[in-house]
Amino acid sequence: MVKPVIDRQREHQANERTFLAWLRTSIALIGFGIAIARFGLFLRQIQVVVTQKPVATNSFFTSENLGVSLVIFGIIVICLAAWRYNQVFWQIERGDYRPNRLLVWIIAGVVAILGSLSIPLVLWRDSSIAPPIDDSKLQSKSRRQALK
Repeated sequence: MVKPVIDRQREHQANERTFLAWLRTSIALIGFGIAIARFGLFLRQIQVVVTQKPVATNSFFTSENLGVSLVIFGIIVICLAAWRYNQVFWQIERGDYRPNRLLVWIIAGVVAILGSLSIPLVLWRDSSIAPPIDDSKLQSKSRRQALK
């Protein structure tokens, strides 16, 4: 009986493409984390400028914490991707590849949880934001300043 020739080069290339896909995913997580953290800080600073009052924030549930969580998770995904790539590499070499879906489910679950945590931050509106500006008061104030 003739053993089929295994095209290990294709298997290794597929493994590498999978690793690179995980790498892109982790870079996206890190990028989103930085954007969410910085944009939340920007919005808070704008609110301080508009209202001229300090902004009360929840000390735990902030966009900065969500952003940092995404960055940390992105770094963890890079480490897991490298570990999985190496594991699959040696399984291909030994000829005993076994797919593992547990890692996929864990990462999908964490991303879903972090994504769900962003919903309240997107929908949250502060009732202490300054009321609409009365144009007549603004015009009279600018006239007084011009006369000085």
